[in-house]
Amino acid sequence: MSTASFETFSKEYKAVIEREIVEYVNKLEAPAVVKEAMTYSLEAGGKRIRPLLVFAVLEAFGKNLKTGIPAAAAIEMIHTYSLIHDDLPAMDDDDLRRGKPTNHKVFGEAVAVLAGDALLTYSFQLVTDMIDPEVTAEMKLNLVSEIAKSAGAEGMVGGQVADMEGESKQLTLKELEYIHEHKTGKLLTASIISGAILAGANNEQHQHLRDFAYHLGLAFQIRDDILDIEGSVELIGKPVGSDEGNHKSTYPSLLTLDGAKEKLGYHIKLAHNALGKTNLQTSLLNELTDLIATRDH
Repeated sequence: MSTASFETFSKEYKAVIEREIVEYVNKLEAPAVVKEAMTYSLEAGGKRIRPLLVFAVLEAFGKNLKTGIPAAAAIEMIHTYSLIHDDLPAMDDDDLRRGKPTNHKVFGEAVAVLAGDALLTYSFQLVTDMIDPEVTAEMKLNLVSEIAKSAGAEGMVGGQVADMEGESKQLTLKELEYIHEHKTGKLLTASIISGAILAGANNEQHQHLRDFAYHLGLAFQIRDDILDIEGSVELIGKPVGSDEGNHKSTYPSLLTLDGAKEKLGYHIKLAHNALGKTNLQTSLLNELTDLIATRDH
């Protein structure tokens, strides 16, 4: 599939993951309301960047992309759980997510919390239940370890806590980078390294892919901050200017809008450089990197 354009790849594998994540939930023997709440947020749309990263890394190694479906679905479920919980009144207190009422607005706070919990825990079951003969027990163990660390207190949860503690404070650039490296970047890293684990990457390739993930994660968040100023509510699915209204430190507030755009270009360049050191066929990953830099939602 090395000759496939990113657009073709994205369309095909977004459809695959969107079908599979719903199928996984349908298989659960669980109360209907929690399955409905899980599915509601899983089907709310989104770019599916994390699953696409898993698949694009497998493609770079010339591996069977379908091997990555359970891990890709697991990471998308963790991402979705984090959005459900982020939107709760105790956290960001948002009414809209991707242009639709947030989970707790539809199902109530208690079911929203439990739906998020269910998505998080089910994600690890998907990994441990992988039956592909190419996936060894050691690979599964490494996947669980990587994903758990990226999602937990040393990763996404830690970033969310630092983000909440930083509200209405003037953060330094280093503090802001910590928040975004952890809150956003770690789960992107988990996606990239999950693909590497399943592909049997060597230590050197793992390190270059981690470097790639680090710069990609920061670029992703810088672009988010820029869109909060320049985007439209129709495209980004939430009110424009919400960061400024909530008195949150952002890259534009610390560096100016032009400075943030310059920083975005810096991290995109270093992401491409890291990919170039892997000696892999990374055309899809390069295209995905450029897409993150220029996305409008």
